[in-house]
Amino acid sequence: MATAIILLAAGSSWIYYMEKYGGGIRFTAGNKPQELEKVEVVAQPADDYDVIVVGTDPEGIAAAVSASRNGLRTLMVDGHDREILGGLMTLGWLNSIDMNYDVENKSIVPGAKMPVLNKGIFSEWYEKVEGDSFDVTTAANAFNKIVQGEKNLDVHLKARAIEPILAKGQEDHMVVEGISLTREDGTVQQIKARAVIDATQDGDFAAAAGVPFTIGREDLGDMKSKMAVTLVFRLGNVDDEVWKQVRKRLSNDNDPNTGATDMSAWGYVEMQKYPAVNKERMKMRGLNIGRQNDGTILINALQIFGVDPFDPKSREEAFVLAKEEIPHVVEHMKELYPEFANVEFLDTAPELYVRESRHMKGMYRLTILDLLENRDHWDRIAFGSYAVDIQRTSPADDGAVVLDPPKYAIPFRSIVPQKVDNLLVVGRSASFDTLPHGSARVIPTGMATGEAAGAAVKIAMDGEMTFRELAESKEEIKKLQDLINSKGMDVKPYTPKVHPYMEHPAYPGLKVAVYLGIANGGYNNDFRLDDTSNPQRLVNQWNIAKRVYPNSFKGDASAAIAGMEEAAKQPLTLEQACYTIAKAVELDVPKEQAQSELIDKGLLKQSTIDMIKDQGQLTNGETFMMLKDTLERIVGVKF
Repeated sequence: MATAIILLAAGSSWIYYMEKYGGGIRFTAGNKPQELEKVEVVAQPADDYDVIVVGTDPEGIAAAVSASRNGLRTLMVDGHDREILGGLMTLGWLNSIDMNYDVENKSIVPGAKMPVLNKGIFSEWYEKVEGDSFDVTTAANAFNKIVQGEKNLDVHLKARAIEPILAKGQEDHMVVEGISLTREDGTVQQIKARAVIDATQDGDFAAAAGVPFTIGREDLGDMKSKMAVTLVFRLGNVDDEVWKQVRKRLSNDNDPNTGATDMSAWGYVEMQKYPAVNKERMKMRGLNIGRQNDGTILINALQIFGVDPFDPKSREEAFVLAKEEIPHVVEHMKELYPEFANVEFLDTAPELYVRESRHMKGMYRLTILDLLENRDHWDRIAFGSYAVDIQRTSPADDGAVVLDPPKYAIPFRSIVPQKVDNLLVVGRSASFDTLPHGSARVIPTGMATGEAAGAAVKIAMDGEMTFRELAESKEEIKKLQDLINSKGMDVKPYTPKVHPYMEHPAYPGLKVAVYLGIANGGYNNDFRLDDTSNPQRLVNQWNIAKRVYPNSFKGDASAAIAGMEEAAKQPLTLEQACYTIAKAVELDVPKEQAQSELIDKGLLKQSTIDMIKDQGQLTNGETFMMLKDTLERIVGVKF
């Protein structure tokens, strides 16, 4: 589909946002590189804190700073071999931000750049860096400057292990009472805390505490797939003259998905055809290029497949394979583009960019329907608006942009885990289904949830309540929202936008299709509901439904097209559609009787049949409505 082509050519939906909204750039050519500032740490933390934040990625920094500013004695601790703050941004070298813009702000002057949606600590940090793309040393120093100003905050790095201290709670819940910290010198310290916030990328602390998670695309019935991992690499010999050539090429490409600023470049779409040496494990996208103040550039484009983020050996293998591949990538760049003739491969990021691993099961699980309908939530603590960007899961996969929501709310319940108390989980491993995670995983949203988490500890402590009790109290949630608003965030209620697709007669069926990962609307939210379908496409849809609900659909939908030539090019008749459904649900009836049998058994509604305009050629929307009827009857779910 067109959305997948855009994804491949552009590299990521960040490119689309840069082009559409004109991301803020505060860089001027010739900026001098900053000296990396040393992070002040405590060699031995105290034995007791109000709150402990595990992880020094941006989400953890926001959580720790928020807790500190709310008067809480706070420890931020990290279990990686890190000497600087910022994690994915500063050590994974992800130096172009997937931004949330306030696209529906009514005060915007036509033609002006969109304001940033996420206020508070994210914006405070953002104002200290070059813009939507930044120098990673500038970013590290900006994080450090914010942290250093907090008198209530201790930082401890390079822990060998951070394990939960657990006690038995009520209703079969475990209670986190602190952490067992193995320091770099091997000594073990027990540190008590009133609350712990897990801000690790993969939810490692929460998993160790017994919080339930799904992995990757498990909630879609795919037990093995996760989005690709990337290793960002650095190239040298990119002076001002080279950059002028980069900008000239991309400005002349006549492609709305390419472009460049003083700090960023996005495009070079021919790189997606790069013939990988390791074809089973590697693939290139179009280039995302972030300029650095020292005359180098960072390239975010190499996708690595089959990486187990929980296995150190698998992660190390990813480094080895990528470092073997990158020199070939660079040579291919030199052959295609004269401006890169003299570039030099220098090194790779110290850490991998892992997009997807665990998805927590919280008190509320954000679904793709929340984004499809731009839903507000009464317990909102953050907003998202980034496109649902699903990267490749294998070399054969094209990825997709599911939809582009103008605004949706993250509920507090989505950072409160099931089964474990005194613990909050923020960042990309919070309680999001895999599809909405494609949008909610971005760092501005994660920092907003981190800031809210730090404030939530204050509210819970003052009210002498658990996070679960806080999540169930509208009065206390209002206090939390008032507190974070007073600190510079903006989580006020809003009226969700009504998209044209929501007024289509087939919208109830579209919700089912989007929920199952069948329908993608791309950046224009065009789900092609009135486009004609075909027998092969319908079989594919039912195979996906079977993957998600294997116990409900044990039949073989593909049997309905056995012997049919070019099923993808044939018109989908109502009779053929009903026969396909019958095969999917193991209903053994002749083709001509399938429709009446489905209606008699309540698997298909007469009202759905009545809305079909042409029984000789069904549309996508009409097949989605038929899918909805059968799923609601057999699976018992309501969408």
